Amino acid sequence: MKIVGHPISFRLPGRVSELRNRLSRVRYFRGHGVHSPFVYDIVRSVFMRDDLLPGRRDLYEALLTAGVSRRRAVQLQNLMIHCGYTTFGLNRADAEFCVATCGLPRPATLALVRAAAEAGHTVALMSPYDGCERQALCGQIIAGHASTTVDNRGYLLIFNNHLPKQHFRI
Repeated sequence: MKIVGHPISFRLPGRVSELRNRLSRVRYFRGHGVHSPFVYDIVRSVFMRDDLLPGRRDLYEALLTAGVSRRRAVQLQNLMIHCGYTTFGLNRADAEFCVATCGLPRPATLALVRAAAEAGHTVALMSPYDGCERQALCGQIIAGHASTTVDNRGYLLIFNNHLPKQHFRI
């Protein structure tokens, strides 16, 4: 049986997987179910804003130049302002807020995350669902991380601070 040119059997597994992903995130919708005041504040003040907070726009412009969508660039710039980070680095770990783009190879990504953890810096790993290898990499990072991680579908935030080991899928 065909609907719109594609056999139903080819689309069904993908749809079931997508439904499972959405249902697992339902409890975190709009911040409900997040039992961390730090992460709840990020959800309400950063993820739910469509406009830029007052302050510098360096990260926003660099992300747009790197090909990141406007929505994700706004969220990451707002996160930087909200958390009070003064420096950022694209694909490098020598700043308070590090952004690892999806073009960074697996060994370099793992080295960046490790170096940021040692220095106590926060990492935003872009496109955590961009293929099976990328998902496996993110799962490995989450499993081995000692602090809080937040998965926002568009990027994975890895905090290296005093927060307990928790993982939020928003």
